Amino acid sequence: MRAGLLGSGIMNFDFSDDQKLLKEQVRKFLADKCPTKVVRRVLDGNETHADEVWKGLVDLGVPGIGIPEEYGGSGLSPLEVCVVAEEIGRAAAPVPFDTSVVLATEALKLAGSDAQKKKWLTDLASGKAIGTLAIAEGPQPPKPRNIRTTFGGGRLNGKKVPVTDGEAATFAIALANTGGAGDRAVSLVLVDLKQAAVTKKRVETIDPARKHAELTFKDASAELLGGEGEGWRLLERLYDAAAVYFAFAQVGGAEAAMWMARDYALQRQAFGRAIGSYQAIKHKLADCYVKLELARSNAYYGAMMLTEGGADLALAAAAARIAATEAYDFAAKENIQTHGGIGFTWEADTQFHYRRSRLMALSIGGPMAWKDKLVSRLEQKNAA
Repeated sequence: MRAGLLGSGIMNFDFSDDQKLLKEQVRKFLADKCPTKVVRRVLDGNETHADEVWKGLVDLGVPGIGIPEEYGGSGLSPLEVCVVAEEIGRAAAPVPFDTSVVLATEALKLAGSDAQKKKWLTDLASGKAIGTLAIAEGPQPPKPRNIRTTFGGGRLNGKKVPVTDGEAATFAIALANTGGAGDRAVSLVLVDLKQAAVTKKRVETIDPARKHAELTFKDASAELLGGEGEGWRLLERLYDAAAVYFAFAQVGGAEAAMWMARDYALQRQAFGRAIGSYQAIKHKLADCYVKLELARSNAYYGAMMLTEGGADLALAAAAARIAATEAYDFAAKENIQTHGGIGFTWEADTQFHYRRSRLMALSIGGPMAWKDKLVSRLEQKNAA
């Protein structure tokens, strides 16, 4: 990404030619291999994800784009992960990108030991492993004081639900109580999900195209990821990075929903004219566009902070997360409204982005949590 000043002090962000080429390559692949009929197949069926699409992404090197070369990855910057995330979101692809390529990979890069990185990052880059993050223990927002899953003596016990891609994942990074006080009561724990001490049970969520599971651990062999008692601090840092990547996926989804609504508005006739010619529809689509571009600008700034390790990353991540969540939610809803009655039917493809927008809005903390973070971070910055 290049950043430069235009006239009147306006900052201009742009991706490099190589990053644009990667973006176009992934977009073409998904348009060919992951049309809406594939999303519907996974949503309606029992498969954990679109395996043929995931294998194709592995062949393209997508799981390893942000992994250092010493562990078999491409060693590219966060910007390349961002451009791929946008295309994954645009296609509403039913693959474990956000869990494995973003959350699990970034957690290992952030806190993994040399041995853990050598084992798991190598397997992630090659496609041998799929990772996920196991934090929640029910509908309430996770906090250090309400984490009941325990870890001690190399054994993990407890239950995590819902876990995105929990069935497809081969390992998980879980938040567990390790006996400390306050925020230091919890630690991140790496656990192999292929062992007999781990059981998986599918659970229903708003987006059946992204399968979720209940994971139960009964004396499961596990190991610390990072220092004991550092789990909450590490999770906050992980979520800041993830918020930027998720924002790009949400921007991609919001743009796809907006264009779906626009295309329908141009071809649907009412009273002898396209419904897109009516002012009410024009205003809906204009509002979608404004929210989309606001989200995009926040996502771009977040990507720059993430790549440069900027001091404003925490603030930029919160702003990107809030703007992108609102843009995707709004576009997905207005897409359904623009389609009218048919937009509410099971046969309509409008549901894919609505479901995905709802899921992504809650995946790493809901809108209110991120608004609280934004306010507190602004207060801290102003007090400095």
